[in-house]
Amino acid sequence: MTTSPDVTRAPATAPKPAAPARPRGRAVRTASWYAVALLIASVMIVPILWMLTVALKGPSAVFEVPPRLLPHEFHFRNFVDGPKVIHFPRLLLNSLVITGLSVIGGVMTSMMAGYALARLRFPGRKVWFYVFVGSMLLPPVIGIIPLFQLFKDIGWYDTWLPLIVPAFLGGNPLFIFLARQYFLSIPHSIDEAAKVDGAGHVRIFFSVMLPITKPAWITMSILAFQMSWNDYLNPLIYLYSSQKWPLSVGMASFVTQFAGQTPDWNLYMATNLLYMLPPLAVFFVAQRYFIQGLSALGTVNQR
Repeated sequence: MTTSPDVTRAPATAPKPAAPARPRGRAVRTASWYAVALLIASVMIVPILWMLTVALKGPSAVFEVPPRLLPHEFHFRNFVDGPKVIHFPRLLLNSLVITGLSVIGGVMTSMMAGYALARLRFPGRKVWFYVFVGSMLLPPVIGIIPLFQLFKDIGWYDTWLPLIVPAFLGGNPLFIFLARQYFLSIPHSIDEAAKVDGAGHVRIFFSVMLPITKPAWITMSILAFQMSWNDYLNPLIYLYSSQKWPLSVGMASFVTQFAGQTPDWNLYMATNLLYMLPPLAVFFVAQRYFIQGLSALGTVNQR
């Protein structure tokens, strides 16, 4: 009897797992989004960089050909001499007072109106909401002549009252819409719990709702600050005395007072950069709440 030779077989090895495919499609999309974001950012940043370059140049270097990105000499004195041309400290104080009071009045009354439209039950609630929303479709210029005549007849011409008081008498239709949408996202059980503890609507609004809706009214404050700070038409219409002008009108007078001759653009750009600092600082400090306030609008349950 013949025996077959002992054949040792090599143990079968398990196949190596295939390497995960590199998500090239996702990488390409991400790179494309970054490229588009950089392109958009450059469109906004390049003019500011050019303003800074002109602000640091001397008068003769502003119009040199070809233009230079970096000046031969840095004239930091422009940031001192430029504001002196338009009495910058006085106009800055005027702008801070007008803007601060307008923001407080506009945001507070808008939040109150939004709370009433979202949390209170009264006849015609939806009609009033549609009226507020529809008023946003009307261009502001249609009310310039009747409002000017009204404020002139009651003795408010050449005062700050036409720029401040309307903010305390109804706020802004856009802000009312934002406030209502934000209040609708808050459960009604919070109101009911506060009412069980004996709180009325005034107590609920100031002690409960305002802390909860912090991102909303900070978002409105940023927008209201920017609109009031950059408002040029209304101060130009209602203010005659240059001592009462805000910075928006003062910056325009920087160029118009040199009619017939070329203004010092280096001084103008230096002053304009100082004029831009307050709204930029407000936005960067509160941008986290700004994003939260806008993103919350997409999670609203209509009632």
